[in-house]
Amino acid sequence: MARTRFLKDTGLTARMTLVMFLIGAIFVGFIAILIALSGNNGGLALVIGVVGLGVVWFQWYKSDTLAMKAMRAREVSPEEAPELHGVIDRLCALADMPKPRVAISYTDLPNAFATGRSPSRAVVCVTTGLLDRLSAEEVEAVLAHELSHVAHRDVLVMTMASSAGIVAAMATRGAQYGAIFGGNRRSDNNGAPAWLIILVVSMVTYAISFVLTRLLSRYRELCADRSGAFLTGKPSALASALTKITGEIARIPNRDLRASQSMNAFFIAPAISGASFNTLTSTHPSLEQRLEQLAKIAAELGRPMDGGFPTQPGLGL
Repeated sequence: MARTRFLKDTGLTARMTLVMFLIGAIFVGFIAILIALSGNNGGLALVIGVVGLGVVWFQWYKSDTLAMKAMRAREVSPEEAPELHGVIDRLCALADMPKPRVAISYTDLPNAFATGRSPSRAVVCVTTGLLDRLSAEEVEAVLAHELSHVAHRDVLVMTMASSAGIVAAMATRGAQYGAIFGGNRRSDNNGAPAWLIILVVSMVTYAISFVLTRLLSRYRELCADRSGAFLTGKPSALASALTKITGEIARIPNRDLRASQSMNAFFIAPAISGASFNTLTSTHPSLEQRLEQLAKIAAELGRPMDGGFPTQPGLGL
């Protein structure tokens, strides 16, 4: 993590570290099994691993460009969005961190995200739908959450965590064409074809990696909520923002939500309507869990969760 004034959370950090260790162990074990079962084609297994890591590297290296294109966002200057830049300037000064690039996505979907391979290449993006619906303090709370992701290098963390799943998915596809792993060659004299065993192992590896990555993502969001709330000292503003965003997303047409769902892992709230997020497949913790954590932070700070801030949009463009 970069040295900033974002409050550390040793409990969440320990859980995230454990999940990352498990994902790494699964990745190493999977490659070892792949090589063993591939026999004379063990070199091909290594190629699949290297290519998979190459895909992971590309996604990390170009994460800002890919995310901006996916949301049709564009970078804005201080002259174009002075209020938005002003809020980010204040938060970066509070957090003692470099200022990221600032972008706006011109869509009615109320959301925000941060991405980039490093703090120096980071970009924080908000949608016009979010700016039109939230108050100035709510927007500040959302931006503090996103800047926490930048400070904690969460794009790097989540990209690394996805590596086992990506390689397993590639091996699964290859195993479906049994010839890649030796056609009908059997793993032993009486065993099943090697490609079938690899297919099963790949699918199990992908499933475990998928669940662990989702678990890590939920920890990451809770950590960003906590860090952002302590930075601003206004957990009630973030609670109000999350409640509004989740409620407004439910009103967005499903067709528009589907167009943005590839960005769910980056969003402050997933673009899903009418679904429970408290599941193994969710990238985010449930709204109830997030509000409960923010209520505890408010109690720690001695501040009530009953509002006390403007409800009208303050940074609409």
